[in-house]
Amino acid sequence: MSDETGDRDVADDEDPLDEVGATAVEGSEELTHTDDEGDVQMVDVSDKPDTERRAVARGEIGLQPSTIESIRDDQVEKGDVLATARIGAIQAVKHTWETIPMCHQIPITNVDCEFDVREERVIATVAVETTGKTGCEMEALEGVTTGLNVVWDMVKAAEKDDDGQYPDTAIRDVRVVEKRKQEL
Repeated sequence: MSDETGDRDVADDEDPLDEVGATAVEGSEELTHTDDEGDVQMVDVSDKPDTERRAVARGEIGLQPSTIESIRDDQVEKGDVLATARIGAIQAVKHTWETIPMCHQIPITNVDCEFDVREERVIATVAVETTGKTGCEMEALEGVTTGLNVVWDMVKAAEKDDDGQYPDTAIRDVRVVEKRKQEL
């Protein structure tokens, strides 16, 4: 059933993946991370050719203007926020296979991590490159989310309100913005 905007309501007993057509193989109703019995498995990529791959992810953290000013002036008590976040992002990229259960361990050939400090937010962009049988989107996403979490950790004392809450702090809009694959 749909409302006036055309959005579909999903009943509690319906699988929302059925509605969006979440399939792993084009034209197939089969998810690749489960076997015929429904048990979770790692996808077998052994027959796939090696390709050059690149994925870029981006996200942002909203912060108070005074916190942004402290980051710009390198006046955060814990140290250099962006340098620390860059290290965290790169470490996360390299260890993605350890934190996402069915993710393959891939050879990372390059990681670029940039931070753009704006008036009330910091935008993180992480580009990951690899040569192999599977993509590097998860690595780029892990880099962005960890980099932004490190920013939050570095500035949390400045972001807390009188009740110890974070009313202005929010990580948002994390997504893959580019994905490329090129035959060798």
